[in-house]
Amino acid sequence: MSQNQIGRSDAFSTTIYDKEQPLITVAMPVYNAGKHLRFAVLSIVSQSYLNWELLIIDDGSTDNSFNDIANIIDERIKIFRDGMNRGLANRLNEAVDMAKGSYFARMDGDDVSYPERFARQLSALQNELELDLVATRAITIDENNQALGLFPYAISHKEICAKPWRGFYFPHPTWMGKIEWFRTNRYKIPGPFCCEDQELLLRTYNNSRLATLDDILFAYRLRDRVVWRKLSTTRCAVFINQLKCFIKFKQYQFLILATIAFMGKFSSDFLKKMKGTPFRLGADFMPDTEQLKWHKVFDSLKTPPTVP
Repeated sequence: MSQNQIGRSDAFSTTIYDKEQPLITVAMPVYNAGKHLRFAVLSIVSQSYLNWELLIIDDGSTDNSFNDIANIIDERIKIFRDGMNRGLANRLNEAVDMAKGSYFARMDGDDVSYPERFARQLSALQNELELDLVATRAITIDENNQALGLFPYAISHKEICAKPWRGFYFPHPTWMGKIEWFRTNRYKIPGPFCCEDQELLLRTYNNSRLATLDDILFAYRLRDRVVWRKLSTTRCAVFINQLKCFIKFKQYQFLILATIAFMGKFSSDFLKKMKGTPFRLGADFMPDTEQLKWHKVFDSLKTPPTVP
């Protein structure tokens, strides 16, 4: 399936795919992505920027999601399957090792990238050479592709890293960065439960430069209701990694603040559980313009891309 030309208004639109030297490597580890995998892959095929390779790594899926992408024929897509379930951190490190690109981008198998995502992130990285990682703002969507709200975020490096004891509002699935950064700063193995990004940022934020594009260029899927058990386990994993990091670097004030923040979040979560209040990620409010933008993006994925 060939590249969609809709919306190619930037300088990158004339870039030609270089099989031997793609500029961007996109890593998409997949585990039981179901019906959403096809739209995730099509959202990459439909990027306005062309010179990328997509590494789809099956992490031991047991569903039939790969059948849904069998007819997406694009030489930039490479699929790897070994039948094993090794976890997100392992698969991302594998992708880093296989990458041909100078830049490395994240993508989950059930999310959607807007067409200008790669062009905008690449422009930021090439125009501001001090940047190591660039994320984008995102909306949240449900199982039925309905927009729910806005994903939490911070824009500048200072804002992103202002309170490491509370976590980093820097959406992991939207990351793009220099491949050298990912090869120097590998994901921890075994990966901490559902917080591989937070652990990595804790280790690296003092010696890295981060930024988030102040435009919504991504849709992050909430595939099921946030449940107490998973949320509490994730919070504990983040807290444990914060303790290890702050003790290692003798940041004892941060250690105290992290403990207070953890106790506050845990107590709030417990009260919501007792009251039966739903756990929510991000804000429920979304401007009408972003609703319309999302529907336009998703509707475009239902139509096969045109020949360039």
